[in-house]
Amino acid sequence: MGNLMHAGRALATDLLPTIVFAILLALHVDVRVATAVSVAISIGQIALMLVMKRPVAPLQWASLGLVIVFGAAGVLTNDARFLMVKPTLIYLIVGAVMLKRGWMLRYLPPMAQQHGAAAQIAMGYVWAGLMFVTAVANLVVAVWFQPQWPLFLATFPTGSKIALFVTHYLIVRHCSIRGFKAEAEAQAAAQAAAQPA
Repeated sequence: MGNLMHAGRALATDLLPTIVFAILLALHVDVRVATAVSVAISIGQIALMLVMKRPVAPLQWASLGLVIVFGAAGVLTNDARFLMVKPTLIYLIVGAVMLKRGWMLRYLPPMAQQHGAAAQIAMGYVWAGLMFVTAVANLVVAVWFQPQWPLFLATFPTGSKIALFVTHYLIVRHCSIRGFKAEAEAQAAAQAAAQPA
């Protein structure tokens, strides 16, 4: 669970410039001002990490590059869609990483490793699928429904992940409990068969 929270914090940090950008657009701040603030936050994040001598993750460098490129395009064209599309690229990258088989196994408690592993592996692919769906949904909203994009960004990515987290937990828990019960019943049957009549 701690590793999952750490990963979530890292993704939230990477998306902070975009989140601030969405909030500013929702408050009807000028696109150029919102873009400049978003770019400044992204540069500030990297600068702070360098000053603190912390390693800068490749995704954060990529995020900075995307903010600068899309931000410049947004300022030059006065079109917010350039920065609105940025989360699509991030979700595609994260989804591609999540396609690695078994990436979620480290989140299983040791007692559930034997019976919950197959469900956990399958849920890893479901999480990747959610990232791809979120990427496509963000692209559609950013390109064709710009006024609704801040609301979309504030609700769908977080809401869908909470719903999947709960579903994931219940499925893996069910599979683990069913596996434990089947194993216990098999052991009891084997002991009963081994006892003399």
